[in-house]
Amino acid sequence: MTKLVVGPFNRVEGDLEVHLEISEGRVSLARVNAPLYRGFERMLEGRDPRDALTITPRICGICSISQSMAAARALGAATGVEPTPDGAGVAALIHAVENAADHLTHFNLFFMPDFARPAYAGRSWHARAVERFTAMEGSAQREAVAARAELMHILGLLAGKWPHTLAVQPGGVTRAPGANDKVRILASLRGFRRYLERVLFGAPVEAFAELASEVALMRWTGGDAGLFLGIAADLDLASLGRGAGRYLSFGAYPTDAGPAFAAGVWEDGLRPLDASLIREDLSHSWMLGPTAHPEEGQTVPDEEMREAAYSWCKAPRLGGLPMETGALARQVVDGHPLAQDLARQGGVLARVAGRLLELARTQILMERLAQGIDPAARFMAAPGATAESGVGAGLVEAARGALGHWLRIRRGVIASYQIVAPTTWNFSPRDAEGVPGPLEAALVGAPVQTGETTPVAVQHVVRSFDPCMVCTVH
Repeated sequence: MTKLVVGPFNRVEGDLEVHLEISEGRVSLARVNAPLYRGFERMLEGRDPRDALTITPRICGICSISQSMAAARALGAATGVEPTPDGAGVAALIHAVENAADHLTHFNLFFMPDFARPAYAGRSWHARAVERFTAMEGSAQREAVAARAELMHILGLLAGKWPHTLAVQPGGVTRAPGANDKVRILASLRGFRRYLERVLFGAPVEAFAELASEVALMRWTGGDAGLFLGIAADLDLASLGRGAGRYLSFGAYPTDAGPAFAAGVWEDGLRPLDASLIREDLSHSWMLGPTAHPEEGQTVPDEEMREAAYSWCKAPRLGGLPMETGALARQVVDGHPLAQDLARQGGVLARVAGRLLELARTQILMERLAQGIDPAARFMAAPGATAESGVGAGLVEAARGALGHWLRIRRGVIASYQIVAPTTWNFSPRDAEGVPGPLEAALVGAPVQTGETTPVAVQHVVRSFDPCMVCTVH
């Protein structure tokens, strides 16, 4: 047996180390370390509850609107303020734009460049991968960045700025879009659709969104998605990095009619989500305190960094079990047949294809939300009185998965603020029972070639989860 430390990882938001034990050319054990503690939860204590709307988006520059949405919903639940129906619809559109941009960035800039590595020279697809995805030079990356910029014009209109907008509030959104804004938003969405259909999918987004099985998916040859699927078939990415088959979604894009993508839990079938069953285990984290639900949890760093622990990341569990979260999980829980078929193997192919599927479905959703904008509607509810006490939770879906904020107000200030981010679920350390987190389990069995110090298969598995480590430890 040999040991190997992989990290820091490039093209990852924040700091990440993966400690591996290798036997007979394969990973036999993995421990995932989030090595940087930031302490946003402690910064919020004692502040005016409304400060959460300003501070929590600064946790991350990639998914700041997701943090805004969670903070607004937690504050609204604690103070009894609900968004107007039209305000909720525009907030959902703002959030969907960020998540769609994130999916596009992940595929083109974070995940696919690994296939341009010299290690794959000689493969039939390698020359095309080099031309399309070489870091800083690939033609696919240039096209993706331009398309992303056009899509983000919508955030300029509706959110004022990105990242770190204050447009999303408990009562809705601060900007009431007019008729001209609606026309410009729809024009931006048409431009993004043209990019998706010409470059990424090579066909109408509806055609990709209607794929119903893995067999049908693997017949897809159009666009950069087809290139990825050909690579996945050649490298057998379906069997690499398989998960445990347990998926969690808090429900994405809540509107007056319910979430656009459903909430729930999947494990050999769908069941309702019971968020009261969430607990954060600290046995292998450099944190002090008992295992607790986030509403009762605390953030007390272990300054001694005891030897039994190995990460600043806590270990969230639902009903005592680790859960995988992300685009694949959302689509599985929402009942999409392709996602549920992919969940049978749940490896690298499934996670990346799940994001492509969701990108196609999100484009259709964004168009529907934009068409539904009524310039004459009311987009913000009255703010209400400042609460002296209250408890609230904001459960939303960031691009990477389930994001929860739990807020407790006492004497008019924040007494406790706890956050469980998607990467906290996926990159959690072991719990008190010794059960590894989703990434730790998925890495077992990954091949490591002789002489590899940064094994490419390990990087494929890690990137299929798309870690955001700054969110993990706030």
